Amino acid sequence: MAVLKQTQKYIIFFLINLVFCLNITMPAQAAVRLKDIAHIQGVRGNQLIGYGLIVGLNGTGDGNSAGFTFQSIVSMLEKLGITVSKNDISVKNVAAVIVTAELPPFVRTGSRIDCTVSSLGNCTDLQGGTLLMTPLSGADKKVYAVAQGPVSIGGFNAGGKGKASVQKNHPTVGRIPQGALIEREVPMNFVRNNTLEVTLKSADFTTCSRLVDAVNQEFDGHIALANDGGSLSVQIPQDYLENVISLIARLEKIEVVPDMVAKVVINERTGTIVAGENVRISTIVVAHGNLNIEIKPASSVSQAKPFAQGGVTVITEQAQAEVSEDKAPLVLMSEGINIGEVANALNELGVTPRDMIAIFQAIKQAGALQADLVII
Repeated sequence: MAVLKQTQKYIIFFLINLVFCLNITMPAQAAVRLKDIAHIQGVRGNQLIGYGLIVGLNGTGDGNSAGFTFQSIVSMLEKLGITVSKNDISVKNVAAVIVTAELPPFVRTGSRIDCTVSSLGNCTDLQGGTLLMTPLSGADKKVYAVAQGPVSIGGFNAGGKGKASVQKNHPTVGRIPQGALIEREVPMNFVRNNTLEVTLKSADFTTCSRLVDAVNQEFDGHIALANDGGSLSVQIPQDYLENVISLIARLEKIEVVPDMVAKVVINERTGTIVAGENVRISTIVVAHGNLNIEIKPASSVSQAKPFAQGGVTVITEQAQAEVSEDKAPLVLMSEGINIGEVANALNELGVTPRDMIAIFQAIKQAGALQADLVII
């Protein structure tokens, strides 16, 4: 009883602190650069993919069950002028892999980029392997780079004859730093009719409007116009027609305060809760209690009376069930409290993250959570 009174006093004291917190002015949101929230349309990377072979493995390759690895080895050797039979090939030290990379914008022929290799067959470990020359193609089926080199997996996989094994990281996926050589360039056309198109990474009408005002103020003229909530057009001034790069560099330095939709993201698998500062709740009363059910198995012996004819001793199984419910005091949450303050209050009361998830879901269902609730 004394513990309950002490808890109630603590709740009242904490709610008083929350009321005072409502009168504290929130710090202004920091401005960010245009280059951090938007990009110039037409300036983009391109995905590359290829199929290759990794050799030099220590018996951890695909094995004899991977038919496409056999075919790849035979085809490779034939291109090198060597004719072999499938029966003469062992693929314990060879693995078929998919090679992926991203071709950055403005990259030039002869430059190098990183690439990733992923096992395609039954390979158990790519440690110590070397990728043979692999063409990397784009969506248009043209070859833009060639990858080759030793694979780094950042881990290992070791085991004995039994089932015991030790594994660190993911040994069937690795990277080749600077392993792809650029062979073809991709032209970038980001100027159309003396206009630049700026696209926001997260579309928002308020942010786009603020960005238009900031650009017009920076150049002291009406050169920017919003197309929609996710993009704006910037007319290239006469002074920058021959030096568009300087214009883009100046645009990227413009700072603006981005706006965002109030949102709460919940990951029930890990018990993670992430919320923005704009999330608010209406006045609501919350009580959350746990229902605990405990079932204990028990055995009892039923023995026949002395000198009873045909009597046998019988063991019977019984179960005892106990149900208990935690006492949940009512907590008043005033209108305007942000969800961070709610989480701190519940956390101080000993509520677990998973209990917080259930509470936030109930608040949303009650219509008191003024934000989007996203569950992943």
